[in-house]
Amino acid sequence: MFEVFLVNSVVVSLAVGVHYEFLYRLTTLLPKMRMLHRSRIVLGVMGALVAHAVEVWIFAIAYFFMHHTDGWGQLTGSFDGSLMDCAYFSFTVFSTVGFGDIEPAGHLRYLTGIESLTGLLLVTWSASFLFLEMERYWKTRL
Repeated sequence: MFEVFLVNSVVVSLAVGVHYEFLYRLTTLLPKMRMLHRSRIVLGVMGALVAHAVEVWIFAIAYFFMHHTDGWGQLTGSFDGSLMDCAYFSFTVFSTVGFGDIEPAGHLRYLTGIESLTGLLLVTWSASFLFLEMERYWKTRL
């Protein structure tokens, strides 16, 4: 059980670290750019989307290796074992959509649960960041 906690903690820490670095870089980069404030907002949104995609792939790689390693559980249902299916599953879990066409079994269920919570927190973190960026640029331009 300790291994499950450790692997889940490492995967979540990587995702949160990536998100922090993306938002930090955007915070330092956007004010220095000489462009329309609307373009800065679009760049911020695109940066947040890229950050989320990278985070989803971190979870997808973890699912892939856990699925193909004995003792971690399986992903079942409409699933062929490919990395792309792991990424699809990760996108549905991260966004909390959860279509239900792929189901986790065994210890993979714990990573699935923590990915949903992590995704929810990171999406709201991005929303807060973008709100503050929009407020900063729109107040100075009005």
